[in-house]
Amino acid sequence: MSGLIPSLDPILHYLAALANERRAAKRTVEMYGMTLERFGTFLSGHFGATLTADHLATISPQDIRAFLSHRRAEHGLGNRSVALDLSVLRGFYRWWSRVEGVENSAAQSLRTPRQPKKLPRPLTAVDALMIAEDVSSDSDSEPWAGARDTAVLLLLYGAGLRIAEALSLTGSTVQAFERGDTSLRVTGKRSKERVVPMLPVLRDAVLAYAKLCPHPLHTGAPLFRGVRGGVVHPAIIQKAMRRARIGLGLPDTATPHALRHSFATHLLGKGVDLRTIQELLGHASLASTQIYTDVDTAMLIDVYKHAHPLG
Repeated sequence: MSGLIPSLDPILHYLAALANERRAAKRTVEMYGMTLERFGTFLSGHFGATLTADHLATISPQDIRAFLSHRRAEHGLGNRSVALDLSVLRGFYRWWSRVEGVENSAAQSLRTPRQPKKLPRPLTAVDALMIAEDVSSDSDSEPWAGARDTAVLLLLYGAGLRIAEALSLTGSTVQAFERGDTSLRVTGKRSKERVVPMLPVLRDAVLAYAKLCPHPLHTGAPLFRGVRGGVVHPAIIQKAMRRARIGLGLPDTATPHALRHSFATHLLGKGVDLRTIQELLGHASLASTQIYTDVDTAMLIDVYKHAHPLG
């Protein structure tokens, strides 16, 4: 790192601590080093003098703002990259304070740039159903395993379950469906329970899997089993969906969790109110559900752009 002179031992010691004590990846250490080198080079010009450890120890929030503004102007960095630079500086100064007692809260006092909100990427109803159908006919899977993957994915899309919620279901689900129950009690995050309606297609998919499953589905035992009889790992479901989306030519955003997003977005598009969707998804806060209003708007705009003659 040519920009770091020997007098800046604190930075060199920090990078060594990252590599040796925290076992940070080599690429991470290199990235931190490059950021701190840029910072040191900028400060040399900013102060008009050879940079010393004393300079580093006494910088102000204004000095850091000047560095981040320089990075924006000279390199065209967006908020995400600027936030990463600020995070590196915070980490360095926290370490310096803890190890050598050098107190400087300049980096910690600055607000992290707001990150652009990532909207969920829902699938169309047709694509969601094609995914479920494709995994059921996977020629590399046993028929019962294909039926299992189909049932799980349909529960994500048809009932808005998280993958962990679907895989936590027990054999008692089969008995409930055989009795004709039309709802299911699901345990979500923070052990919060909710009741989710079960459409006939969902019940049929679960019962079809249960009929083929070679493992006994006792009341307290896992419903969805792996090859050896234990609860199936989420990675198996993710792999099945990945193979299906590749075969169908769908984007990488077509993940199991995208099916849950699709459930909420499609309900909103049909006029279901946010409070109801909140209850169905098991969100603790309505704010978590409101993101789907942005998704629905984004989808409308996309349809408009592609359908309107002036789009």
